[in-house]
Amino acid sequence: MNFENQLIFFFSALGAFNGFLLTLYFAIVAKRKKFSNYFLALLMLVVSIRIAKSVFLFFNPNIFSAFIQIGLTACVLIGPILYLYTLSQTKPQKAKQWWIHIIPSFGIVIILGIVYPYLDNRELWTKFLVKGIYFQWFIYILLTAFQLKHILKKVVSKNIKLNVNEVWLLNIFAGVSIIWFSYNIGSYTSYIVGALSFSFVFYLLVLLWLFRRDKNSLFFDEKEKYENRKIDKEEVKLITEKLTVIKDKKLFKNPNLKILDIAKQLNISSHQLSQVLNDNLGKSFSVFINELRVEEAKQLINLNDIYTIETIGYDCGFNSKSTFFTTFKKITGTTPAQYKKRRR
Repeated sequence: MNFENQLIFFFSALGAFNGFLLTLYFAIVAKRKKFSNYFLALLMLVVSIRIAKSVFLFFNPNIFSAFIQIGLTACVLIGPILYLYTLSQTKPQKAKQWWIHIIPSFGIVIILGIVYPYLDNRELWTKFLVKGIYFQWFIYILLTAFQLKHILKKVVSKNIKLNVNEVWLLNIFAGVSIIWFSYNIGSYTSYIVGALSFSFVFYLLVLLWLFRRDKNSLFFDEKEKYENRKIDKEEVKLITEKLTVIKDKKLFKNPNLKILDIAKQLNISSHQLSQVLNDNLGKSFSVFINELRVEEAKQLINLNDIYTIETIGYDCGFNSKSTFFTTFKKITGTTPAQYKKRRR
């Protein structure tokens, strides 16, 4: 093997090797943290197996045929697991029916491998079955794209920023799609392109993770989650009654008011306050505070002709004229100026 081939082997095999290591990491993390990590670990595993098969087959065409069979079996699972990982992040309940996507695909390829082993039916596999596997992979790429359509719309709309999880999901989706494309153009370029593309995509994802400030939000359940922690009715009633202090003391006039500030005032945790607002009042903290601000603004507009509308907005806690106008119209259905004219 010359130096050029050694270099290609090194970079293509390195991605697969690190993929196996990352599989172990996510598998261990998944036991304690996020359910979706199981699918991420499986995705890394099947892609790494597929890549390893490509690398060794390219540099050693006489490789043991059973290894080729394993690689093709792993390949049939890439699409379904990509789709399931995406579901586990966007619609967790649907992802729990994972067997619908895994068992049929896995069962069919296993049966085909037993009845028509690759070693004795290479022509059948290369001409038909492998193409069928890549077609199935492509179908799941399309299904995944459909699940990510709300994120893709944000990408098109330049005014909407993506959060860290959305960026991560798009990169996983794009990475697997690039690998699929690389293998499909392999007949026109080189079979090893797929393996090299995986190494490239793998390190891009690692860099993305390393440069994120909140690395834990990708793979760990956020602390704010409270689905399994119910607050009893008496405590809810007590917290709801305490909320009047915000209006009585006009705490909402602070433009930098945060949920933690109110939680400390009420002597409860911010998680409890958020849960009460969402579950019992059907409002987020920002909506709840903005409604109080708008109500105060309406009273000032009705009682005071001295101050300008803009001044009233600032006095009620809004930190800009545009935010005040937008929020006022959203809540009342009219602008502050129109509201002032109507009261006359």
